[in-house]
Amino acid sequence: MSISGRLIVLSQSKIKSIVEQITVPYLAEHGFQLVDIEYVKEGKSRFLRIFVDKEGGIDIEECGRISEYVSAKLDEIDPIDEPYFLEVSSPGAERPLKKPEDVARAVGKHVYVTTYEPVEGAKEFEGKLESFDGETLTIAIGKRKVAVPYAKVSFARLAIVFP
Repeated sequence: MSISGRLIVLSQSKIKSIVEQITVPYLAEHGFQLVDIEYVKEGKSRFLRIFVDKEGGIDIEECGRISEYVSAKLDEIDPIDEPYFLEVSSPGAERPLKKPEDVARAVGKHVYVTTYEPVEGAKEFEGKLESFDGETLTIAIGKRKVAVPYAKVSFARLAIVFP
């Protein structure tokens, strides 16, 4: 991307915003949900990773179709001025819960949550997410229930329970 021959380097957040703008309408139209976007440097390479899901999970063919769509749109507007690899995939079984809507959809499921500061003497919680009212997550850990303020959550994801 250039103006008058001057190279303009976009920030990671701006690139993620552009990718979100071109991706979300397509995903919504086809029954998918955007989980996350990463634009990262690993070694000498850059990666644009788009994590997508839908009820019942997403398969490799669907990831391929989404990748083709996003790639064509990115080629049209050319917002990234350096070589990168585009990856579209499922967020996996232990998907991150990035937004309040993600947390709300996880009610009834097993979660792992860390906080910025201690809540009831701890900063890590793993158990069944019993409820989320937009401000507080109630997590059942055995017979104990912990109320974790959403404002104190630093990271949350689904967790696999091994028998």
